[in-house]
This record gives sequence, C-alpha cells and structure tokens, in this order.
Amino acid sequence: MLARMTIRDWPSDERPREKLLQRGANALSDAELLAILLRTGTRGHSALDLARDVLADFRSLRKLLAADRRRFCAVPGLGPARFAELQAAVELSRRQLGESLRVGPSLSSPRVTAEFLRARLRDLEHEVFCCLYLDKRHRLLHFEELFRGTLDGASVHPREIVKLALQRNCAAIIVAHNHPSGVAEPSQADELVTQRLKEALALVDVRLLDHIIVGDGASVSLAERGLL
Repeated sequence: MLARMTIRDWPSDERPREKLLQRGANALSDAELLAILLRTGTRGHSALDLARDVLADFRSLRKLLAADRRRFCAVPGLGPARFAELQAAVELSRRQLGESLRVGPSLSSPRVTAEFLRARLRDLEHEVFCCLYLDKRHRLLHFEELFRGTLDGASVHPREIVKLALQRNCAAIIVAHNHPSGVAEPSQADELVTQRLKEALALVDVRLLDHIIVGDGASVSLAERGLL
C-alpha cells in the first residue's frame, strides 16, 4: 500500500506557503489560505486536506470564522489553540481596517464606512449598537460598541452617547447597529432612536451624520434615505 503524500512531497510551486510567496495571497484558494494558518493536518491528512474538510463542514469560510468556540472545537482536527489563532487573524484584519480609516479619507460618505461596519457587525448573533466618533474632518477617532440587545426606546440612551461624545472631543458621530435577521431595512424604532439622538447631540453642537443598519451582506444608510 502506497503511503499518502504530504504537502512536503508536492512540487514547491503547489505548496500553499510557497505558492503564496511566489504568486501572492490572491492566487490561493480559501482552503490553501486556511491550510497556511492551520500549519499541520491530522494523521493521514495534510493541512490542506483538513482545511478542505473544515470548509465543507461549515459550508463557507465566513461561517467558519464566525463560529463560536464550542462549535469550532467540535470538529475533528481543530481545537482551542487553532480557534484562538484564527480569531486573532480575524481581529488583526478588523483592526487594520479600522486603522486605515483613522488615517484615511473622511467618513462623510456612507459607502466609505459600509465595509468596516459589515466586517465588525454582520456575523454577530445578537444586536449591537455602536458609535464612530469623528473629528472636524470626519476622520475616525474611535469606534465603540455601546449597547447590546433589541433596539428600542429603552436600550439606547442618548444621554450616555452625548456624554461619551464630549469625552471623545468629537465633532460628529455616525451610529450603527446590526440586524441579526439579515434584513437591513430600518424599523420604526430605528427611525425614532435616530431622531432622538440627532436632537440630543445638536444640544452640544455635535452632528449626527448617519445611522447605518448592517444586514447580511448589505447595509442601509438612514441619511441616504432622507431620514436624518
């Protein structure tokens, strides 16, 4: 019986790590990129075999990276150490995007912030309300998650947001929250909270530029809808 080939036995230009170094990360498939992070496979399976099995189990890369620790560690060949490593990689990507916003163009356009907010919010199973504090040029000073739970009149406190806006010494704010249902359409409660926040912030001369709702792969800007 022939022994199973490992990645080390493959031609160098077909090994994921060497392929990345020679051709760039864009040339690799999801499984090949995941195999580099996993580094090793299991008995009789290479890291690439394991990566393909894992992606098939979770049905997509996105669902894999959004999985909680218990679901992730239940898959043979994975475990707490690999969960920690992948979550660290995801968080680094989020922080890099946030850092680029801080030194990049202003966030006065809803399209500029959509990618950042989708990366932060779309895969959460619970609703999160957050704020982006901006300077006079509408560049990001700070991102903060403030409230969790169903968005209604009791869950979002304009007084707290005003207090934090003054502490951050910001000139403007963009608020956002996700809809775990995946549907990004604003509710009546969303519109009511937006107006309350706009009025409260105006009292301290801070502009509410937008309220963005993040769904599954889509987002809705209340400013673009004429609701601000």
